[in-house]
Amino acid sequence: MAMELIDDLPDVVVGVRAVGEVEDADYETVLEPAIEDRLSRHDKIRLLYVLGSEFTGYDTDALWDDTKLGLKTFNSYERMAIVTDATWVRRSVKAFGWLIPGEVHVFHLDQLDAARTWITA
Repeated sequence: MAMELIDDLPDVVVGVRAVGEVEDADYETVLEPAIEDRLSRHDKIRLLYVLGSEFTGYDTDALWDDTKLGLKTFNSYERMAIVTDATWVRRSVKAFGWLIPGEVHVFHLDQLDAARTWITA
């Protein structure tokens, strides 16, 4: 698995770290169940998504799963914190983040503590 859940966050926050290449199985077995679990208890949730230096990208099936999950849970996010130094991800979020309901902030990897503070505040 290229996605792993981040512990020690409030129940309303789904925290996930991507390592290696993210595949569709990561969405099906890690991210989607975690989001569905939180949404069973909360109207709106928060997402902390860390794409660290070990992250190498998405395969095409994972990109499709990301799109489907985003459409399915479109109005379910109160806040999203994306933590990455990957230029293409930072640019994509800045270009399209305004389309996402709720607040979206992009943080550099060395700002992970600030991202955790913001997403849990």
